[in-house]
Amino acid sequence: MRPAAGAAAGTPSSAAIPDPAGQRRRLGPRRLLAQRGYRRLLASRLAAQWGDGVFQAGLAGAVLFNPERQTDPLAIAGGFAVLLLPYSGIGPFAGALLDRWDRRRVLVVANLLRGVLVLLTALLVGAGVGGAGLYAAALLVTGVSRFVNSGLSASLPHLVRDRYLVEGNAFAVTSGAVISVVGAACAVGLRGLFGAGNHGSALTTAVAVLGSLTAASLAGRFARGSLGPDAVDEPAATMVAVAHGLLDGGRAALRATGVAAGFAALLAHRAAFGASLLMTVLLLRYSFHDIGPLRAGLPGLGEAATAGGAGLLAAGLVTARIVARFGRPVAVCGALLLAAVAQLGLGLPMTLPAVLLAAFLVTGTGQVVKLCVDAAVQQEVGDETRGRVFSVYDMLFNVTQVVAITVTAMLVPTDGRSPGLVVAATLVYLVGLVGYLLVRRARRGTTAAHRQPAGTACAPAPRGASE
Repeated sequence: MRPAAGAAAGTPSSAAIPDPAGQRRRLGPRRLLAQRGYRRLLASRLAAQWGDGVFQAGLAGAVLFNPERQTDPLAIAGGFAVLLLPYSGIGPFAGALLDRWDRRRVLVVANLLRGVLVLLTALLVGAGVGGAGLYAAALLVTGVSRFVNSGLSASLPHLVRDRYLVEGNAFAVTSGAVISVVGAACAVGLRGLFGAGNHGSALTTAVAVLGSLTAASLAGRFARGSLGPDAVDEPAATMVAVAHGLLDGGRAALRATGVAAGFAALLAHRAAFGASLLMTVLLLRYSFHDIGPLRAGLPGLGEAATAGGAGLLAAGLVTARIVARFGRPVAVCGALLLAAVAQLGLGLPMTLPAVLLAAFLVTGTGQVVKLCVDAAVQQEVGDETRGRVFSVYDMLFNVTQVVAITVTAMLVPTDGRSPGLVVAATLVYLVGLVGYLLVRRARRGTTAAHRQPAGTACAPAPRGASE
């Protein structure tokens, strides 16, 4: 391997610095934020994801709840496909760039490019352009956004010690998800101020450019090479390296037990969540009515997003503690079980309060699983391939969610009331739980057979460490 540009040869990342202390100590938010590099990377993430929240909610208002446009389940599924699929096509190849080019420069350029594309999309919305033109512009914005998020995740181990990755990642990812919900809430408020038509939706969407510009400015303050990659194991020809992105990321993921098993769990969550998401949108638009302070329509979608954001926040507060006490397998299995119970118990009544509570629990438990998988990627995958693994990660789960939404759109009635689909989503969670346990068992058996010398015993790993 050769050192990456800007990385000092022989200088390990912060994740590689040995630390003799026990695995159960925690830094806490105050000490995490006291680290300048972590604080700056977090601020860049928050700015970017606030802009994402404004953009996606503004676009949803323009397409799903705009009185000048009509939608049906398949049209809504198409809108979600635009928001989720863009990065799936380019992600594995872009991931190779994250493992080859200076990530600091990538984050700056990508955020600036996203700002330009946000303004282009806003112009199309204001002009009343729909269909392929609007979807293509939104596709580009979302694709660049996912690229930025993968770069942020791949950079984190350079700023946080390995044994604090679960905690550092939980705080960063959860804060980002919550600020994205705040951005969505801002978009709802701005739409009320600017109006519900194409002109108002365009102005709301354009505000998202502020997040991109702020994120680029913050990322530019890092030193060149400080975010990695530390070393590059790819061919000298950039295009050859890019073309190998998907295969390399998949191989690296399959070699890591925690990552491979976590993928099985998250695939199940994404599929079940996708079905629930479409049913929720349809219920809010066509079936539910206001109940006291609870609202249907676009305000109801904002309340559902707020409930989901509260679930993300709760997950960020408890995940590191659960993992430190019980280990990642228990955290993942418990989250999948709770999600299945919430899906069935709160989904079947199909009332507005039950759906909001389900949004809190299902989103929160899904975030617990995601945080565990993120930490597994950051701990078990080498820095030279970590960007590609995160890109494959995004590709698999976005495609899974879009497929689930599309299948649901073909089966669900327009008003969103489908008990059979609620039961099916519950079963998907249980299948994911079984798949997670089976992959861990198979992979651990294979690893033990390859690593354990004859006549020696395996020392148990500390609970909450690589588990």
